[in-house]
Amino acid sequence: MLKLFIGLGLPFVGVVGLLPWAASNDFYVLGVPFIYAWIFGWFVLTSVCLQLCWMLFDKKTEQLDARGA
Repeated sequence: MLKLFIGLGLPFVGVVGLLPWAASNDFYVLGVPFIYAWIFGWFVLTSVCLQLCWMLFDKKTEQLDARGA
């Protein structure tokens, strides 16, 4: 369950759940409107969340399967 929350839930909440808040900001980040920087940032953070899930939950299983095969 924690694996699904980190890999899917956290990015979903970050992009869809906080989108109204991000859209209400009128400032710029490095010359880009905040809403675009927010969405682009979540592209990277989603990959980080998926990597974290793999390292915490799936890496050991994959290593055990490789040894047994």
